[in-house]
Amino acid sequence: MKYALVPLTVASAIITLVNAESAPAFTPSSVKGIFVEQFDNGLHRWSASKATKIERDNEVFSYVGKWSVEEPSVYPGIPGDEGLVLKSKAAHHAISAQLDHPFDPKGKTLVLSYEVKLQQGLDCGGAYIKLLSDSDEGIHAEEFSDKTPYTIMFGPDRCGSSSKVHFIFRHKNPLTGEVEEKHLSAPPAPKITKTSAVYTLVVRPDQTYSIRINDLEAKKGSLLDDFVPAVNPPKEVDDPEDTKPLDWVEQPKVADPDAVKPAGWDEDAPATIPDPEAVKPEGWLDDESPVVPDPEATKPEEWSDEDDGDWVAPLVSNPKCEAAPGCGEWKRPEVPNPDFKGKWFAPLIDNPAYKGPWSPRKIPNPAYFEDLRPSDFSPIAGLGFELWSMTDGILFDNVFLSDSEADLETFLDETYRVKAPLEAALEAKDKPAETDDQHKHDHAKKAAAGAEPDMKTAPLEWAQHHVRAFVASALQDPKQALVDAPLTGGLVGLLLALSLGLAGVVLSLLLPSPSAPAGVTKRADEAKKAVVDAAAQAKDGLEKFGEPTALTGEEGEGEVEAVAGAAPAGGAEGVRTRAKARKSREGEDES
Repeated sequence: MKYALVPLTVASAIITLVNAESAPAFTPSSVKGIFVEQFDNGLHRWSASKATKIERDNEVFSYVGKWSVEEPSVYPGIPGDEGLVLKSKAAHHAISAQLDHPFDPKGKTLVLSYEVKLQQGLDCGGAYIKLLSDSDEGIHAEEFSDKTPYTIMFGPDRCGSSSKVHFIFRHKNPLTGEVEEKHLSAPPAPKITKTSAVYTLVVRPDQTYSIRINDLEAKKGSLLDDFVPAVNPPKEVDDPEDTKPLDWVEQPKVADPDAVKPAGWDEDAPATIPDPEAVKPEGWLDDESPVVPDPEATKPEEWSDEDDGDWVAPLVSNPKCEAAPGCGEWKRPEVPNPDFKGKWFAPLIDNPAYKGPWSPRKIPNPAYFEDLRPSDFSPIAGLGFELWSMTDGILFDNVFLSDSEADLETFLDETYRVKAPLEAALEAKDKPAETDDQHKHDHAKKAAAGAEPDMKTAPLEWAQHHVRAFVASALQDPKQALVDAPLTGGLVGLLLALSLGLAGVVLSLLLPSPSAPAGVTKRADEAKKAVVDAAAQAKDGLEKFGEPTALTGEEGEGEVEAVAGAAPAGGAEGVRTRAKARKSREGEDES
């Protein structure tokens, strides 16, 4: 969580500055790393490539893409904060910078972080960075291309359905000296946004790695487990000289040799037969053809019987058949043959000679080696961006290479964590605010669709929704409605009782009140007590704030409910099961 939080004092200061439509001026970071680039001195350390690139079909491309150092044109966070911008669409770009001294990661933590700002989005292209390998020949910036050896390639890449954050490192085979690329399996997805996204890679001497995007961990694991092909080859491999024995049986099932075709199985019976119950429709014209020569057709003037043959009028539908059920020979429709069996096959049984799938025997891998420290990458002499993109305006900033995770946190505190909330505030201001009319319209659409309104934003609509649902259910099955929604039922009953009580008070004030018989008075007292109990239950339900789960079957029969005059918890007096209470009430109703 410490990565995702900004100190409160910094956050409050940022908010104040944003509200005042101002922002802190750009100040270079105080952190010193192996390589720190904030582009506050332009391109003095960077050199564009003049190389060519050969792709499929021997097509030759030049790195003609333009680079520029400038402030962001979309959601600029800190005034004066410039970055390296890829300026050309559909072009190959390459630019690199050298370290003051080569960095050997052996036995050290490798920390790489940089910001990507996709000002125009990212349709198809890369935005990754390469750590260029040291060599005796050194790095020649003007020849930097896709063939230039690199140690690590890291960062976002997107085209079509492929969208991922690359982490590729090049590993040298200690036996053959061959260098092979190791690709991270199941890489995380990049952050496609017009605000700055910071991509951070940390590789530790214990062979673990961590990828963070915008201060949140997106992927972690081990160099020994998560890469394809694996760093270390298998200890054993298939023997290339081993062959499958001639008598090896891999067929698990065979036809039962003892099976006999059942008597009466007719393999020649057709699948369908004419329907024996079909009857020719009345009025069927057997002697009429469905089509006849067009009586209105005439032979074209240019038609030559000698050259073109005898002219025949084109066929048209027989007008006599239009009013009839059909013309021509009537045939019974086909129906499935009840006697159809098809070809008989003996049932399959387990093959007694089955030995299972064959595989060659294993032998020790002659190419086996074990490298338990792949994090001892080849030394690094520079950094570079070698990209092709259909989108321009990609901005890179705050490139940081170090061997200290603590320095990384300080660097992020001084750069990305200051910039990010400023850009987010500008992005939020750019989004259209939802009007009250839109808010009401959304609630109306939800209500029309029968969806439950949100209780926090629309409490009245939420209550109305539950009351309507309870009333609709009660009209179908009152008992089940109370079981399914006891809290709603209690509230509805309480409101109804209060309404009736208020009406009674008004009537008692307006009408004379003769002495009521003792029996009537007793029933009135009982009804009053029932209303009070219902109100108390509803109040308890409101305090719990939520409808209890409906109980059914034995679970419901054993539910314990308190009654008037109940004894303390654990006592027998005043406590009865719901089933007993229902039987007691039924007895009272009968009396």
